[in-house]
Amino acid sequence: MALLILVCLLVFPATGAPGDVTVTSVAVDPMVLMPGDAGTITVTVQNTGPSTVPLGGARLYEDGVVPTGEPYLSVGDIGAGLNRTFTFTVRVDAPNGTYYPRFSLDLRENGTLSQPVPVRVDVTPLRASVTDRPDTFVAGRAAAVAVLVGNPRSNTASGVQVIPQGADFSVTPGSAFIGTLEPDASETVAFNLTPVAETNVTFQVVWRNGINTHTADLVLPVMFGEDRRQADPLITNVEVVVEKENCRATGDVMNAGLEPARSVLITPGAPATPTDPFRVYVIGTLGPDDISTFEVTFRADANVTEIPLVIEYRDDDGNPYSVERPVSLENRAAEREPDAGLPAPAVAAVALVVIAAGLAALWYVRRRRR
Repeated sequence: MALLILVCLLVFPATGAPGDVTVTSVAVDPMVLMPGDAGTITVTVQNTGPSTVPLGGARLYEDGVVPTGEPYLSVGDIGAGLNRTFTFTVRVDAPNGTYYPRFSLDLRENGTLSQPVPVRVDVTPLRASVTDRPDTFVAGRAAAVAVLVGNPRSNTASGVQVIPQGADFSVTPGSAFIGTLEPDASETVAFNLTPVAETNVTFQVVWRNGINTHTADLVLPVMFGEDRRQADPLITNVEVVVEKENCRATGDVMNAGLEPARSVLITPGAPATPTDPFRVYVIGTLGPDDISTFEVTFRADANVTEIPLVIEYRDDDGNPYSVERPVSLENRAAEREPDAGLPAPAVAAVALVVIAAGLAALWYVRRRRR
């Protein structure tokens, strides 16, 4: 009898009980999925018993999460103390919520091991907002714009970048890379935006949730207006004097703005024609509330009662500006006429008298010497 039992054990080795095979861990990647996302569910089982356990197939039954790969049709045995890992590719086909697709492992004659796997689905995207921008935009002038990107999700977002999109503007840099954003973290990126026309600038936030790429758009309307801080050159105390065929205008130029005016030039505008010696008057930089004298020379017809003085300057970014300030010519000082003097005959007579007096004096001096 003992010999018979020994032979049976050699031919038919002992197998573990179904309770010896348990699920030791489950993992969902990414941890929180979005509707339409692809991901993976990984289940690890362990044979905690002293004997080998024969296994059949393994599969994942859907619940809001659809398996996209083939099930495990034949697994084989799992030895005592060993682990076996099963990975399923899935696609989310459900709105926000928590779902429980079921992992099932066939233990052959010992039954089935079943384990629900919690899967969270959250549609919340990354958020973006403009934290710094000018009070108003000016055509052709660079403006600093700062965009804050935050991650309100419960899992990490990777590969985060911000890309400005649209027309009628130039921007530097062309895109900004943030990288990884942990849950509840945020980062700020800066752009220099130069519009040439009123437009909408779309800051597109691009990121990955696992292997899935997502986007969120932030639209910034760009509307033109008057910059209340920019340089504002004004001309005062202007005097215009006629000098022969030309006019000479002198006065003061002052910067009434809150930003410096750089490379300031003043020149007479049409219908005046600039002439030497001061066709253009170079001032340089005018800081806020600074004042400087100027002098320009030009030619204008007698019937011209007003001309513009053209002030050209640049801002701190090198953007050029040009403004015109009108100057009246109605009160210009009249050209001085040369003194009429004596008539030509009288001048000749006086000259003869002088010459005669000189000759008489010379004759007198010579006579005395004799």
